[in-house]
Amino acid sequence: MNLTSQLHETAKNSAEKIAYYFMGKSSTYAELDAAITKFASGLEKLGVKQGDHIALLLGNSPHFVISLYGALRLGATVIPVNPIYTQDEIGYILNNGDVKVVVGLDMMIPLAEKVHTHLPKVEHFIICETDQKGLEQPGVENLSVYSKMKSFTDTVASGDITFKGPELQDDDNAIILYTSGTTGKPKGAMLTHKNLYSNAKDIGDYLKMNSDDKVITVLPMFHVFCLTVALNAPLLSGASLLIEPKFSPKEIFRITKEYKATVFAGVPTMYNFLYQFPESNPEDLQSLRLCISGGASLPVALLKNFEQKFNVLISEGYGLSEASPVTCFNPLDRPRKAGSIGTSILNVENKVVNELGEEVPVGEVGELIVRGPNVMKGYYKMPEETAATIRDGWLYTGDMARMDEQGYFYIVDRKKDLVIVGGYNVYPREVEEVIYNHPDIVEVAVLGIPDPNQGEAVAAYVVSKNPDVTAEQLLAYCKEHLAKYKVPTTIEFLEELPKNTTGKILRRALKKQVTQQV
Repeated sequence: MNLTSQLHETAKNSAEKIAYYFMGKSSTYAELDAAITKFASGLEKLGVKQGDHIALLLGNSPHFVISLYGALRLGATVIPVNPIYTQDEIGYILNNGDVKVVVGLDMMIPLAEKVHTHLPKVEHFIICETDQKGLEQPGVENLSVYSKMKSFTDTVASGDITFKGPELQDDDNAIILYTSGTTGKPKGAMLTHKNLYSNAKDIGDYLKMNSDDKVITVLPMFHVFCLTVALNAPLLSGASLLIEPKFSPKEIFRITKEYKATVFAGVPTMYNFLYQFPESNPEDLQSLRLCISGGASLPVALLKNFEQKFNVLISEGYGLSEASPVTCFNPLDRPRKAGSIGTSILNVENKVVNELGEEVPVGEVGELIVRGPNVMKGYYKMPEETAATIRDGWLYTGDMARMDEQGYFYIVDRKKDLVIVGGYNVYPREVEEVIYNHPDIVEVAVLGIPDPNQGEAVAAYVVSKNPDVTAEQLLAYCKEHLAKYKVPTTIEFLEELPKNTTGKILRRALKKQVTQQV
């Protein structure tokens, strides 16, 4: 079984069940499956074959769902791309990923005009129209690129509803997810049909998703967190998606009440915005049975404040692109532990090891490694990086963690973010947790900065809701709660912290920003 065949089965058995709501409209599973089938057939008529690579430059929309599942039904490999990436970033992924077809909004037309000569392998640009003009827009002057453009609507309309598609193998590539590239050029993690299906099914079962659920899908669909937890898992469970094109606290509260949403998945920044939203009421989220947090560590103070205010449980989990992505989640049938990423999910094994790959004793810090049916095949065209990351069947995550006596894991920090002060290890998250507990702090990020005496020193960059709070006051607060070598030597106030499209705070972008100011 795979994602697209399971959706086809759901469409046969629950044809009139609503698959998604979007911008005031809805689609049944039968209607969605028909569009997927016809899009797959339309791609084949354009010359797309099993194994070809198709990039999606799309935000959250039915276009994304239809394109993703349609391409998979044809046996093509999908490469989701953040549509707000720069021209150079997009060009690198399309070239490195050997992309044959690009699916994007009509806003992509000017970009296609500029870069198409540098993308010799791209044969078609399929444009998802956002207005009635279709492709007949001013500005399309380059006939060679215009000849490559096809309408999404026409592609679907040209398809055959009886299209069957090839037989898909478990080990065939389904998606290539490019990592954020914090340590160099992005790497493409090759995820197979088995990787994606197993993780979506296991996390859906773990979180008890079912056909009665209505899942708010507001995380970016091109990001692996949303892809598995808020898109694939709900569709495998026969649930309904509440697709939101962008995050807005006001809109989240509205749709939760209007549609009686049952599941919300978000990153810590989203929970912070929801908690801080001045017009919110404790009853606003009463229909939710579960909130899911991932993408970054959720500060314990925020978790407790949010749960107390809205009376809804937040279950924190952990994952990474290379693991499709989920490896751990706080279980629903046992106590949730604040600050923990939970226990290993079904069919996935996690353990904490030292630099020799040996498992460390309970409570000790080491690197988290993972194995299971969700672990990627490898990095696309990067055998050396693959060999360094997957060893003896284990995926080395690069995250520092510890495990307690009950098998709950705790992320301490990224291995590369570790700050070494005079030979002592300082994990930024530990310092951030303390500062988050201060009542005037909205956000904080901690970095290591060069220090002539200690090698490195701790620096904290904070966003405060109180303009009167001072660095001296925060410093005194830290001294009360942290060992001396962990106390920041620098505390700087910023209007906002740099974040990626999922709302994750970007320490490296902050470090670059700070360096440029010096």
